Amino acid sequence: YTQNGILHMLDRNKRIKPRPERFQNCKDVFDLILTCEERVYDQVVEDLNSREQETCQPVHVINVDIQDNHEEATLGAFLICELCQCIQHTEDMENEIDELLQEFEEKSGRTFLHTVCFY
Repeated sequence: YTQNGILHMLDRNKRIKPRPERFQNCKDVFDLILTCEERVYDQVVEDLNSREQETCQPVHVINVDIQDNHEEATLGAFLICELCQCIQHTEDMENEIDELLQEFEEKSGRTFLHTVCFY
């Protein structure tokens, strides 16, 4: 576990995450939800679609597939940070997000999954 970096990643997680959290138990409302694994993306979308819609407020769910190793996690973190900064600086996220994601796909060589759900 030391050689493949798992212990380092677990130690890092222990420092930045106060406890395990389940999205399904979270009732907070978000504008944007980012996942790093397609399986998790599918679970988030399924959960949001199974909830009773109350406000019809949109939430963008985006997946950036990141392999679970130290190098990919580091590169993925920088990519997600840059993506969030670009989204934050858009004038109209609803209308600009598709174009922005397409630019990031071309720039990074990765495919992003994206869907809009509603609260």
